[in-house]
Amino acid sequence: MTASRQLHLNAFLYYAGHHEAAWRHPSSGADRLTDLDYWTELATTAERGLLDAIFLADAPVYDDRQVRFSALHALEPISLLSALATATRRIGLVATASTTYTEPYNLARQLSTLDHLSKGRAGWNIVTTAWPQAAGHFGRPEHPDPARRYARATEYVEAITQLWDSWDDAAFRVDRPSGVYADISHIRPADFSGAEVSVSGALNLPRSPQGRPVYVQAGSSTTGRDFAARFAEVIFTAQQDQQQALAFAADVRSRAAGFGRDGRDIKVLPGLSPYIGDTAAAAREVARELHSHINRRYGEAYIAEYAQVDPQALAALEPDDRVPVEIFAVQGDESDNTVSRRTVLRDWIRATSPTLLELLGFFAGARGHLVVTGTPVQVADVIEQWFTSGAADGFNIMPPVHPDGLTDFVDKVVPILQERGLFRTAYTGSTLREHYGLARPEVHWHRTVPAALTAPGE
Repeated sequence: MTASRQLHLNAFLYYAGHHEAAWRHPSSGADRLTDLDYWTELATTAERGLLDAIFLADAPVYDDRQVRFSALHALEPISLLSALATATRRIGLVATASTTYTEPYNLARQLSTLDHLSKGRAGWNIVTTAWPQAAGHFGRPEHPDPARRYARATEYVEAITQLWDSWDDAAFRVDRPSGVYADISHIRPADFSGAEVSVSGALNLPRSPQGRPVYVQAGSSTTGRDFAARFAEVIFTAQQDQQQALAFAADVRSRAAGFGRDGRDIKVLPGLSPYIGDTAAAAREVARELHSHINRRYGEAYIAEYAQVDPQALAALEPDDRVPVEIFAVQGDESDNTVSRRTVLRDWIRATSPTLLELLGFFAGARGHLVVTGTPVQVADVIEQWFTSGAADGFNIMPPVHPDGLTDFVDKVVPILQERGLFRTAYTGSTLREHYGLARPEVHWHRTVPAALTAPGE
């Protein structure tokens, strides 16, 4: 492994697994999704594999179809990761939280608390929430359009950064002889007033071990790329083709330069869902068995909603019919991240000309992310090719079914990557920033500080 570049791997822990029908597989933990022991087992497996972080997605919505047919319900991620912080020691803890349906002060406290409790392992996946039904859950009259959601997200990150920067490291004194607990000359209240977000006052917590959580972002739209280039330190993306991935990484890094940033500081991690078997045939059987549990009508409805196509156009096809790419025309505002995801799906259909069953399996397996089916060596080969070419700095690993898919990756693929000198054989840092090779951010304000403070009454 070179000193200048290190492969990064996260475990994307997703309900019973990333395959839509994972919950129906007899080895899945579908009946344990609210059991802390289940999540602890997954987290400690990932830490045993020396992965950089565990990552939890979140959509604060209720959907009848998903709850009925796909077990897509989840514990709130920051609370869950705070519990997992006590069961792990080194692995990073990345939580998804919406800028549309939270407020900066509360979220700043929650994520700063996670960073303190974990001794510097917190990350924040910044999302704007695409689900319209979330508006009613939060008493909002309507769901904002993509442009307004990103406008709020930009202000939100600026405001929450001020909150996390409100305490300088020197503010936390605990000076018992003088009676000064905190040096308030090293505390600067946030003062942000925007069209969507306003915040005043300092955070009521000292600066956390990492200064602030690692900023993670998962949008690939034009607006999403600009947002990532401005703020993100890690990008989760969906790419099917190595050349497209190279172009994506180059584009984001070029945009970062426009914001005065060094694009090399941004880690680009596509999603990868591995079906692993001791032989290629065994790996195909793993995929085939999971695909056999797909509920066709649910799958068609989900694809139709995701891709914004007529569900009847899919329902009219026989299982072995080729899917006409014409029904997957992509329209919409380029600022909408769902447009970029629909484009990935359309391009895959154009390139592969799948049957309906193959489309259902592709979408059920990883929702447009890269799928690799093969032996541990074959999976490691793909990871190495993308990494050494610069198409990826690593991957967000998306096991098709939990817990077996994650265990197979940790026990069978990670050792190969280690033998090839691509991945760490021990943690060398203790914080998530250290795992990713990211600098601890400085506080972006300066104040003249008195030489000393006198004790009260002096």
